[in-house]
Amino acid sequence: MADYTAPITTAFELQRASIEQGQSALEQGVQFQQHMSQAMLGSFESQESVQRRSVELSQTAIHTYLDTLESSVPGVEPAVEELRSTVDEQFEFLLENHAETFDAVEEELSEGVEAYDELSADSLDALDEQLTMLIEAHEDVEAQSVDVVEDMADQVEDLQQQVEEVQEQVQDVQEQAAQAVEA
Repeated sequence: MADYTAPITTAFELQRASIEQGQSALEQGVQFQQHMSQAMLGSFESQESVQRRSVELSQTAIHTYLDTLESSVPGVEPAVEELRSTVDEQFEFLLENHAETFDAVEEELSEGVEAYDELSADSLDALDEQLTMLIEAHEDVEAQSVDVVEDMADQVEDLQQQVEEVQEQVQDVQEQAAQAVEA
């Protein structure tokens, strides 16, 4: 008996492999996005540090300017000291606000990343369940298709056997008729 089911089985296997590869690609894409979110969150502290250092350098530059002004202009010491005190208060206020702002943004960002990770995980779980059901249904359709093809192949073989039997009978009748004509 010829194997008529091999092409059908191969087609179904290729379809399932394609579904599984698509699922894998989607999962890798989500994992990549999660890693990027974590990297962004990790780099946030570095950004805060760089910006804080920039503010501190600005304060140092103003102090250097005031030191230069104080040393080059006699009699401005009391005014420069008052200005220095005001500058320091303003920079202290700025640095406190800077830290609070970064803490608040980092907390919000962290919560957003966590929510995204949870949603992604839930979505991937749901997709995995649906694809499992799809593959099971796909395997059922494959089994039914193979059964139908096998039944058809059996019917074709039965029909072919019947045709061969009829041909043999016709040949026997022809031979008998030929013998009867000769006799």
